[in-house]
Amino acid sequence: MVSIALLLIVLAFAVIRPRGLPEAVAAVPAAGIVLVAGAISFPDAVDEVARLAPVVGFLAAVLVLAKLCDDEGLFQAAGTLMARFSRGKPRRLLPAVFAVAAAVTVVLSLDATVVLLTPVVFATAARMGARAKPHAYACTHLANSASLLLPVSNLTNLLAVAATGISFLRFTALMTLPWLAAVLTEYLVFRRFFAADLAARPRGGKTIPAGKVPAFVLVVLGLTLAGFVVTSLLDVSPAWAAFAGAAVLAVRALAQRRTSPAAIVRSASIPFLAFVLALAIVVRAVVDNGLDEALSHLVPTSSTFLALLGAAAVAAVLANLINNLPAVLVLLPLATAGGTPVVLAVLIGVNLGPNLTYVGSLATLLWRRILHRHDTRPDLGEFTRLGLLTVPASIVLAVAGLWLGLALTSTQ
Repeated sequence: MVSIALLLIVLAFAVIRPRGLPEAVAAVPAAGIVLVAGAISFPDAVDEVARLAPVVGFLAAVLVLAKLCDDEGLFQAAGTLMARFSRGKPRRLLPAVFAVAAAVTVVLSLDATVVLLTPVVFATAARMGARAKPHAYACTHLANSASLLLPVSNLTNLLAVAATGISFLRFTALMTLPWLAAVLTEYLVFRRFFAADLAARPRGGKTIPAGKVPAFVLVVLGLTLAGFVVTSLLDVSPAWAAFAGAAVLAVRALAQRRTSPAAIVRSASIPFLAFVLALAIVVRAVVDNGLDEALSHLVPTSSTFLALLGAAAVAAVLANLINNLPAVLVLLPLATAGGTPVVLAVLIGVNLGPNLTYVGSLATLLWRRILHRHDTRPDLGEFTRLGLLTVPASIVLAVAGLWLGLALTSTQ
């Protein structure tokens, strides 16, 4: 009971963040308490930290890489590209935002989409005189749903890859159809749900001049993405490729005096990394004290369509109850008994499910903070209605895509 109470306290603190304090302020003491209380042994806690250390190292490298890309003007260039493609029409801006948000999420992870792209989308909509709401909502939805494609697109994916040992290319091949199904479903629902906002006449829009394309950054990102594939083939952590890409941009930025070592360290978000590790210890304590037994009969072990759909549904519900990161930490040990298909179905649930509620993912919580900084407060009812239209449909179609992909690859 102590570990469950502490997990709920940590999650509530992460949602509310009193006085803007980092999530680690609650998570680190909670991890210490479960250790002192004997809810988890010290060796087990060390094992959990050691297991997650490569994943957290990768996350740090990607956060630095994304911030350096922002400093190089990548996101401003993306905003200019979206605006010029739209030609002053909000209906054309939406597919542009979807395309850019999906690409950023895939390559730089969902946090970059929420933290760095969302402000650019607000600025772009303002320059066009368009209503920002549909495009801002697209950022949070795509941050979650578009993160299915690559192992590096989401921390949950990295945890799944570490648990199953599936290769980079195999993961991507199996998740391509689910990714396409999820993104397309989101787009079709958004066009209908925000029809009035998209049809509104732009007010006070300005002509958008052509912007400078940050070619050097694009080359580095391309090479980094290739590095992810190579490291997977060599059975090396993708963190090394991310570190290499971040190091190249960091050396360039330092040489041009556009950043400082302290700024680079801050961009790694060390308090957030500490939160992830501490949260993992608390979750492990909860799992070891009965949660695994309570959920074991709910997670299927076969790879039939209905079984995979059931695994995704359980994962989606749990993500919306305790957040997707704790949910995947809880479910992975149970899902691995069913093999890679069940693990990937769980990922579909924990990545798409969080679009239903504010607490479903850390990315959505970050997105709310970004909106508050722009004097915009999302309506809970509207957010939930949109989630009810997108989440069930996208999960069913994504699982169908996974099942089809598994069937096609098994016959080859």
